Amino acid sequence: DFGGKGLFTKELDEAMLEGRIDIAVNSVKDLPTVLADGIVIGCSLPREDPRDAFVSAKAKTLKDLPSGSVVGTSSPRRQAQILNLRPDLRIVDLRGNVDTRIRKIADGDADATYLALAGLKRLGRADAACHIVSADEMLPAAGQGAIGITCRAADDRRLALLGAIDDGATACAIGAERALLAALGGSCRTPIGALCTPTESGLGLEGLVAEPDGKQLWRTRREAPPDEAEAMGRDAGAELLRRAGPGFIASLG
Repeated sequence: DFGGKGLFTKELDEAMLEGRIDIAVNSVKDLPTVLADGIVIGCSLPREDPRDAFVSAKAKTLKDLPSGSVVGTSSPRRQAQILNLRPDLRIVDLRGNVDTRIRKIADGDADATYLALAGLKRLGRADAACHIVSADEMLPAAGQGAIGITCRAADDRRLALLGAIDDGATACAIGAERALLAALGGSCRTPIGALCTPTESGLGLEGLVAEPDGKQLWRTRREAPPDEAEAMGRDAGAELLRRAGPGFIASLG
């Protein structure tokens, strides 16, 4: 019993490895790029809509905002893509839980923001979305909309139990997205987007990496059968790393 205390992934991993808990339920986009030794994603639940939602009291879409408008976000990924599309806008830091950020927009702290549609749906706040943003306009974070259950890698009993509820399509998709993230050496603080979706021939993967100011943005696409999902992700990540140039990720801190 953690008494309702919100825990970071590191604390959950420590509790798991010490045997105080057996599994942890995570938003995949918030998991570290490289999991702790001895921890694995035991199963993935069916994915909610991975797209972002545009939230504003003043406009229906990003293109409708007047020049000089203020967009609030704490996400480098969103900031880079916003400024790539609309360099005339101003970005300010906007934090807090979903209800807090929606309230801040209503109060005029910023003219607009972006929130994960999956989170809005799960909290019953999908009504706050003015516009559901296509992946062509705003590529989501790797793993966005997916729930992953982590457990000890050596815990065969629980791995078997989790395997019975694993959604294979989601597991393949997040495997490709996280492989791209790992190949880039990025994290949730790096302007990286990735989304893997079904195609007629298997899976399609979109990936991007960008400068925080949006002036440079590199994008790539791959297709592969499901059993090559992670290899596809590694290959896409390696291409983006080459195109962005040596030391690019490290320069972002």
